[in-house]
Amino acid sequence: MQEAVSPLSDSSQDLLEPGESDEADRAPESGPGLCLSGGGYRAMLFHVGALSRLNEFGLLPALKRVSSVSGGSITAATLALAWNDLGFDGDGVARNFGKLVVEPIRGLARRTIDAGSVLGGLLNPFSSIADQIHSAYREQLYGDATLQDLPGPPAPSFVLNATNVQTGALWRFSRSFMGDYRVGITKNPPTALALAVTASSAFPPFLSPVTLDTSGLNFEPDTIADLRRPPFTTSVVLSDGGGYDNLGLETVFKRLDTVLVSDAGAKIAAEEVPSGDWARHSYRMLNINDNQVRSLRKRALIAAYRDASGNPHTSRRGAYWGIRTDIADYGLDSALNADCLHTHTLELAEVPTRLAKLTEELQERLINWGYAVCDAAIRRHWPPQGTPPTPKFPYPRGVRP
Repeated sequence: MQEAVSPLSDSSQDLLEPGESDEADRAPESGPGLCLSGGGYRAMLFHVGALSRLNEFGLLPALKRVSSVSGGSITAATLALAWNDLGFDGDGVARNFGKLVVEPIRGLARRTIDAGSVLGGLLNPFSSIADQIHSAYREQLYGDATLQDLPGPPAPSFVLNATNVQTGALWRFSRSFMGDYRVGITKNPPTALALAVTASSAFPPFLSPVTLDTSGLNFEPDTIADLRRPPFTTSVVLSDGGGYDNLGLETVFKRLDTVLVSDAGAKIAAEEVPSGDWARHSYRMLNINDNQVRSLRKRALIAAYRDASGNPHTSRRGAYWGIRTDIADYGLDSALNADCLHTHTLELAEVPTRLAKLTEELQERLINWGYAVCDAAIRRHWPPQGTPPTPKFPYPRGVRP
């Protein structure tokens, strides 16, 4: 792969959630799944660029699962809701992708919804911060859609991931079910899509937690299900999916033999003199923990790519691309490379993890960079059949030379 990562001595079985032995013991299905990381609007737009290039490759209809967390879930849910109207042609390309996916997401990126939601949640005793974010998503992107409006087969299975604060496990939202392995699952959930995205993107400390009323739902056992009882089954407390898995990796890795990962996560910056007050110190520690979770999962993924044993539990095919990647490391000739200088693209990795308005230029740079690095990763590590279409920046003026 393009980033230098030391092989792990640990098994890539560590990518599997503890307790889900039935899935851990089952050989993965053949086919690709796509993971979209967290990272606020930064990730949302970076993934739009990657999806744009995957669409040009004709690879979107080939996906069997799309797994997402946080900012990645904003993009994934928008793609899912538009899926049945995309009208893929014989080459698997949706010519209206820009109108149905890119434009709505860019519309959201022109609004700041986190600061106002925090203020509104603090000042309004009848509306929480999560309620404010939920309303913004509902108004801007998802309307009254529920998880039942996600596409069914043969479309990919879309899984939006959150972290269950009560159980410490990964809570999964999908069309067919939601739940975790300790509480159990409820089938065909009627949950609002905007609420699922709110939970998936409720990054602490300000946007978390989100409380989900599940009192009217029936939960069935899912492997362990040792907590299938109230209050775990009646009032679920959720936080950002990145608290458990910032790459959205687990639900693809354990199901499929080909794993594509788009990573727009930030890398924690060094601090010469860390703050000593409890609030800023706690926030710093949250970021350190998040950085470690991402690093460990990425290492295990790279080890799985490098595993040539053929063991279906430890070896995977696919491609990883990250917002901090140096495109020159792929060793490919491309008209885009000269305009993707590492010193400049690294600036994009420093965009704050917020749901805050971005300038038109910064939006275009993020989309262009996601497009370019996805193009390089796919052509280098998982090239589609035939001659790929020549890459061309979606916004020619976006990435600075």
